Amino acid sequence: MSEPESAPVGKRWPEVGMAGVLAAIALIVIGDSLRVGIGWADDGPRAGYFPFYIGLLLLAAAASILFGEFRRRKQPDPVFAERAQLRMVVAVLLPMVVYVALIWGLGIYLASALLIGYFMRRHGHYRWPMTVAVSVGVPLLLFAVFEKWFLVPLPKGPIEHLFGL
Repeated sequence: MSEPESAPVGKRWPEVGMAGVLAAIALIVIGDSLRVGIGWADDGPRAGYFPFYIGLLLLAAAASILFGEFRRRKQPDPVFAERAQLRMVVAVLLPMVVYVALIWGLGIYLASALLIGYFMRRHGHYRWPMTVAVSVGVPLLLFAVFEKWFLVPLPKGPIEHLFGL
């Protein structure tokens, strides 16, 4: 039997999940800090010194979250969000994840044009002429500002290389 449309999602599992993500990031930071060195060299702290302690703080924060949720395990689980609210978050989160993946393959300008076009059509319900104008114009403006005026290169893909940019 499926859950009702407006059934709430409890706070406990999102908290535990986020603590797990935080702990994973902390362990990656700590491990890499140990790899590059966390001690002191003749000229000061080694490259991993400060990140190591930041990783320890992140790990302590994750442990604190887990401990707090463990202590409250017998109490009623407070509402985190309604399912309809989570669907709205996912409607933005998934395209953003795809966008980040597309930056790697297509470059930031084409990926940005696709993302802007998608959101304008899907969520803004704009007509095609306005969608095309904005989704092409904004990346062109960003290209002019970053690449030409500030001389800050952003990730490019095969289309930019095809045009010699």
